[in-house]
Amino acid sequence: MLNRRQLIQRLSGFPLLGGLFAATSLPTLTVAGTPKQAPKRDLYKELGIRTFINAAGTLTFMTGSLMHDEVLDTITGTAKDFCMLDEVQDKVGERIAKLVHSEAAVVTSGAFSGMTLGLAGILTGMDQKKVPQLPHLEYTGMKSEVICQKAHDIGYNQALTNTGCKIIQVETAEDVAKAVNERTAVMHFLNIEADKGKIQHEEWVALGKKYGVPTSIDIAADVPPVSNLWRFNDMGFDFVVVSGGKAMRGPQSAGILMGKKDLIAAARLHMAPRGSTIGRGMKVNKEEILGMYVALEKYVNADHDKEWKEWETAIAVVQNAVKPLNGVTTEIHVPPLGNHTPTLRIAWDKEKVKTTDKELKDALRAGSPSIEVGNAGENAINVTVFMLKPGQEKIVATRLKEELSKASA
Repeated sequence: MLNRRQLIQRLSGFPLLGGLFAATSLPTLTVAGTPKQAPKRDLYKELGIRTFINAAGTLTFMTGSLMHDEVLDTITGTAKDFCMLDEVQDKVGERIAKLVHSEAAVVTSGAFSGMTLGLAGILTGMDQKKVPQLPHLEYTGMKSEVICQKAHDIGYNQALTNTGCKIIQVETAEDVAKAVNERTAVMHFLNIEADKGKIQHEEWVALGKKYGVPTSIDIAADVPPVSNLWRFNDMGFDFVVVSGGKAMRGPQSAGILMGKKDLIAAARLHMAPRGSTIGRGMKVNKEEILGMYVALEKYVNADHDKEWKEWETAIAVVQNAVKPLNGVTTEIHVPPLGNHTPTLRIAWDKEKVKTTDKELKDALRAGSPSIEVGNAGENAINVTVFMLKPGQEKIVATRLKEELSKASA
């Protein structure tokens, strides 16, 4: 091994070494002497990943939504410095809580994780000895049941059973009275299925208060309207979860858990940076937290009336292109609960238009540019415009007209 003196002697035999290293670190210069930037990599093209025009909506398997430039700038800008994760959550949570009329809030890795963390907080409270025991509730003294209307008990409730709790289904207020017991942890409501349940929001909250049971609500994709961000907090739900990467156009892997101050504080005991918790793997980085805040702030302050008129104009472009076609019928409707935006249903008489809904979707998918539309049943599709880039409504209109005309008898 070389000692210090030998190393200096050997390096002295290479007088140009420093210059060589310095030269290789300089950017390539053009003839004019200005730096020549390396071309940006197109990873979609490089890896053979299909991109498409999204006329279907904010679906997770289609990667949700596209982030605003302000959100992307925030993510890039905040990636260049270190900070304490809890401090980021503290400061951002305070700002978010004010925007959504809640006592407290925290950015989570989506609405699903928000449900798990919110219930975990209810189960353990601030007892740090209980935190690592989840999801093993037996013999811990913790509660173990979630009351939910039968119509609201869908697959996403796995987020609740991940804590070790089981779902108790009810249908009426009388059923709730019979189901509540010393094991009941929370009464959970699913907004997207509100019209299918027999108990509505206000009555659900009132029943929770009557029996001394916290109430929660999942509104994952249920903005717009923007007022839903505070409506259920104002109504008295103990915690509310919403997805961040849908209409708000925040990071797809982010969401918001908002609600009572003590509940949010308890939920955070189960979150990173703390280990040995049920939520350790539901990590949200500083860039996503800050990006989610900027997305929410932008969304709350947006001109939603103007936005709605733009959607109506765009959806009319598509409708006017296909409505005159023989055998084709169109209808614009607005889903009342989730994905509450103008939606065009295009249907056709299979005797006059010789294609199926699958064949039409496949043709649109295989075209250039590729287009994705929504499901609407047999021989029909749904088209939304709120995820389109400016001008893409014309492309969608043209391609639909082409394919439906081609299939006409």
